[in-house]
Amino acid sequence: MEIKTYLTDQRQVVENALHSFALAAEGPFSRHIEAMRYSLFVGGKRIRPILCLAAGAAIRDNEETRNNLLPVACALECIHTYSLIHDDLPAMDDDALRRGKPTNHMLFGEAGAILAGDSLLTWAFDLLTDPAYGSLSVGQRLAITHIIARASGPLGMVGGQSLDIACENREFPFETLQTIHRCKTGSLITCAVQAGAIGAGATETQTGALIHYGNLIGLAFQIVDDLLNATSNTAELGKAAGSDLAHGKATYPAYFGIEGTREKALEAIEGAKAALTGFDAKAEPLRALADYIYTRTC
Repeated sequence: MEIKTYLTDQRQVVENALHSFALAAEGPFSRHIEAMRYSLFVGGKRIRPILCLAAGAAIRDNEETRNNLLPVACALECIHTYSLIHDDLPAMDDDALRRGKPTNHMLFGEAGAILAGDSLLTWAFDLLTDPAYGSLSVGQRLAITHIIARASGPLGMVGGQSLDIACENREFPFETLQTIHRCKTGSLITCAVQAGAIGAGATETQTGALIHYGNLIGLAFQIVDDLLNATSNTAELGKAAGSDLAHGKATYPAYFGIEGTREKALEAIEGAKAALTGFDAKAEPLRALADYIYTRTC
């Protein structure tokens, strides 16, 4: 399939849904909502929501499934966006650019950025639990909300970020780097795929295969991030290149070198595609997304 066309089409679907759900920047909280909207709509690949929709379509490709999963997909993008806002803060990675634009705190101040991130995270759970959105069963809605909360919190994304910061300018075993990558980046990617499976009514076997796929593309995504940070420039990335080295972070290139890192990423991608062996052509977007994650340049 033509992955660029697919991604363009799916991004537009996600963009339209985000705009339909998003709060308007008006009333007494207009400046705060403007800060939320700025980072939410400043651009982005929308990989997590697209993975959620693609996983659902791999099980049951129809309009009802898509409508049920769109609020879930948008909630995932809100959580991802909040994490980027906080990652960019001076107390964290101290970045001035994100997606080629000023980071949130550069425009809205540190307090404004923190609060914008807080609201995006909280609003995500509004989207997930509002029965007015979609026709998921109570059990499906609860299961999806639970896995997203788990993937986002102290045993997932936030825990991984905390460990990443704690390990700056320190030597630590490779197993620790694997934990950082699995939690900081991989957890939200895996749960995006798993949420799509649950929302589409996947069997236990199908869900297990998709979780395995998600684990491997999540790992590959962060390995490629490490690689791009070391080999690209700021204009290509839309954010500061070489920041991992500047912050003293341990990365895959530090352990395996550039070529060895490429091999590790490809190994994860091939494993992810192998996990989809039991799926038919409806899973072709997931296979193409795996290849895209390996070949992406930003």
